[in-house]
Amino acid sequence: MLIMPELNTIGKRLFPFGLLSELRQQTPVRYDSVRNCWDVFSYGDVQRILKDPKTFSSVRGAAGGQNLLFIDPPKHKQLRDLVNKAFTPKAIQGLGPRIEEISADLLDGVDGAAMNLVGDFATPLPVIVIAELLGTPAEDRAHFKRWSDILVESAEDESAEAYEAIMRKRSEAVQELAQYFGQLIRVRSRMPKDDLISALLAAKIDGEQLTEQDVISFCVLLLAAGNETTTNLIANGMRVLCEQPQLQDELNRSPESIPGFIEETLRYYPPIIAIGRTATMEVEVGSQRFITGDQIIAWVGAANRDESVFAAPDRFDPRRTPNPHMSFGFGIHFCLGAPLARLEGKIALQMLTERFDHIRLSEGSDLVPIRSSFVFGVKEYPISFVRRS
Repeated sequence: MLIMPELNTIGKRLFPFGLLSELRQQTPVRYDSVRNCWDVFSYGDVQRILKDPKTFSSVRGAAGGQNLLFIDPPKHKQLRDLVNKAFTPKAIQGLGPRIEEISADLLDGVDGAAMNLVGDFATPLPVIVIAELLGTPAEDRAHFKRWSDILVESAEDESAEAYEAIMRKRSEAVQELAQYFGQLIRVRSRMPKDDLISALLAAKIDGEQLTEQDVISFCVLLLAAGNETTTNLIANGMRVLCEQPQLQDELNRSPESIPGFIEETLRYYPPIIAIGRTATMEVEVGSQRFITGDQIIAWVGAANRDESVFAAPDRFDPRRTPNPHMSFGFGIHFCLGAPLARLEGKIALQMLTERFDHIRLSEGSDLVPIRSSFVFGVKEYPISFVRRS
């Protein structure tokens, strides 16, 4: 999917929310002939689309093959119920001490009074956590970030050549992923361990074991969604702290306020800014008529700032209650890894504000947005700080 033409500048992609609010107010549902899709911006319409998989299907020709993001009921519910066992609140809380240990190790490796938050911390933290959950060898983790980046990357421009190039690149990454996880699955079939892949191989749906393709698809989902979402949640949270530095002391003095800060970060700077769907029948949304097969982009980043739902939507309020953002989706495709991402974000920001004071975006830094139609974040976020004594 091409990037929306109005957002095809670095400045707009670094802060798209003013434009998205204008579009929500002026054309809440509009057709983009350049991208050959419908854009939907209002909270009510986005929620309606995300919660109705019968009319607005997630099945589409996306790289990554068939995984939980791109299948609909009934198989989705069966797979989700199975996978949910690994993501129960109790199971996730049990990961807390290990996430704290990984976070501490990463920050212990930072010398001096500066770091690249993304490369030194926000990227490796979820990669290590996901790798350990899946049971992959530690030496293979360097490949994970490259693969997940490719899966969310958009074309360089609007040309057919650029589109074909990114699709080739994505297809190659998917093939590499399938080969990698296929080999690991065959090893675990012979020699199971206490990891998620072994658990999936041992499980059954309606008396049948999952196929190798089912397990591969889930691994691809966990790799792409698990890594990118948490990395950008942490980096976007730090971006808020640097833009509004008074919040740093507040989080340090009152760590119990961090969960509220995380929720507001998810609303204000969502890691996933848009979600794609396909119309399965003729349907009217916001006085516009979609026909079967129409591609639809539900703009979560616009819905999260809908003034009919959120008071003062452009103000960051860590005490905002309620905060019904849709940054982890809605309905049956609500992100099953949301509790893990929240826990990783909470531990990461608590540890950063405990260790560092006067955190600032490094002077002279030019931020570069991730080139993606759906992901909101930056490639690097260099910071300087004073270590707390």
